[in-house]
Amino acid sequence: MSETEEIIRIAAKGDGITASGRYAWGAAPGDLLLADGTLQPGPHHVTPPCRHFGRCGGCQLQQLDEESLAAFVEARVANASAAQELGAELIAPPHLSPPHSRRRASLRAESSAGRIVIGFREGKSHRLVELAECPVMLPEFVAILAPLRKLLIVLGQGVKGPTKGRKPDKHNHARMAADIELTMADQGLDVAIRGVTAEGLAATEAMLDFAKAQGLARLVLDQGYGVESVWQPEPVTITLSGIKVPLPAGAFLQATLDGEQALAAAARDWLAGSSQAADLFAGLGTFAFALAGPETRVTAVEAARDSHLACKAAAGRAQVPVEAVHRDLFRNPLMGEELDRFDAVVLDPPRAGAREQVERLADSAVERIVYISCNPSSWSRDAALLLQGGYRLQELRPVGQFRWSTHVELASLFVR
Repeated sequence: MSETEEIIRIAAKGDGITASGRYAWGAAPGDLLLADGTLQPGPHHVTPPCRHFGRCGGCQLQQLDEESLAAFVEARVANASAAQELGAELIAPPHLSPPHSRRRASLRAESSAGRIVIGFREGKSHRLVELAECPVMLPEFVAILAPLRKLLIVLGQGVKGPTKGRKPDKHNHARMAADIELTMADQGLDVAIRGVTAEGLAATEAMLDFAKAQGLARLVLDQGYGVESVWQPEPVTITLSGIKVPLPAGAFLQATLDGEQALAAAARDWLAGSSQAADLFAGLGTFAFALAGPETRVTAVEAARDSHLACKAAAGRAQVPVEAVHRDLFRNPLMGEELDRFDAVVLDPPRAGAREQVERLADSAVERIVYISCNPSSWSRDAALLLQGGYRLQELRPVGQFRWSTHVELASLFVR
């Protein structure tokens, strides 16, 4: 039988690990893993702030105190750098977003015999955990759940029989399943419901009454044929570095305002003084608007048409030096001559990274590159290409935007 051992660190998926390689879920550094597999809490183990922790798959690290949570975030980034021997010259202290700051969330709603459950999946399961609280999301998100359940019950009454892909319940009604996306915009809460069929006047009136009573900025519905706006009293925007940008339904947005500001500050600090900068995979222009100013002109390149047009409209309206370019950088990356006219580049690609574009950057004459990433593994592989091209990794800033999650982001500076 194994002996009592101390948990020395938290592994990438959130399990505690001992020096001999034994794993324990829900552990913190300094805990003791007893011979029978139970844990004796140590100095860094705290009471999880959420009643759903342990079932809800949204969080894995609520048992960690602030010190060990920060250490986990830093280690995830540092280990990714070390794995590719990137030789980071400086790793800054990690930045953690506070509780109740998550401004976008994707939830699941399902019905059975007329009862609606809204929440996140259990860890490694398809079962839903019905949310009664959430210390990660904005309080407004939790407050909307009860009225939203009532709305979905009304909409579900319009589903009169089994439909394709939906199993009937014991009363031969189709089980309703919907995806719910919540976003906090400048005007208030933006709600998108996908997967529900709303038929008839009663359903329409119920949605309008719900949107009005809750003071929503927007309510959109996708019944399988694309997004339809049900309620939008005024154009919905999101403010990025002081610039109001139109917010298309479903557009990418940094998960917390706090995290966005930390990442944008890194880009501004590192690329100050640039005259011509490029923001690649620009989205709505999060980094383009952070960098643009009297001395810096920015070219914002984005493939998603709605986001590109939103960035272009905002730049024109605010009269800031941002040129929005519609281009798919996976199929058509910027090439050497195009890149060489920039003295600085910031890129924030999807989780898979941006190998094709990074290969072109590695061969370019760009002096400074800021690489923002939500996946340390793909980032480290791309970063190795930059080092092969003659860049050095001057600084890394870990960002724990997804509090109590194993999901970690980072900002990195490469210089020639």
